Amino acid sequence: MSAARLTMAGPLDLARSLAGRVRELRLQRGWKQATLAQRAGVTLASYRRFETSGKASLDLVLKVAHALARLEEFDLLFQPAPARSLAQLEEQSEGLLPRRGSR
Repeated sequence: MSAARLTMAGPLDLARSLAGRVRELRLQRGWKQATLAQRAGVTLASYRRFETSGKASLDLVLKVAHALARLEEFDLLFQPAPARSLAQLEEQSEGLLPRRGSR
């Protein structure tokens, strides 16, 4: 992870950065804002607000990511931390397995 991403001031800075990256991807494809909004199934006004301010619903961001063929990147968010020991791995596994015994 780059140092620039680690030193962001907060959620709004990240949202603006994400919107800027989306804009770059859109421009690389030669798409207008209306084109991406239509492909994503969102209103042009909502998409424009996202691109200029970074403000958008999660639904809009996911639809835009899907239209840009980048949706799979969201699957990497909020993954549990890897186990640091065998005991921790066993604890994590216990929570995933169905419990046996009386109901």
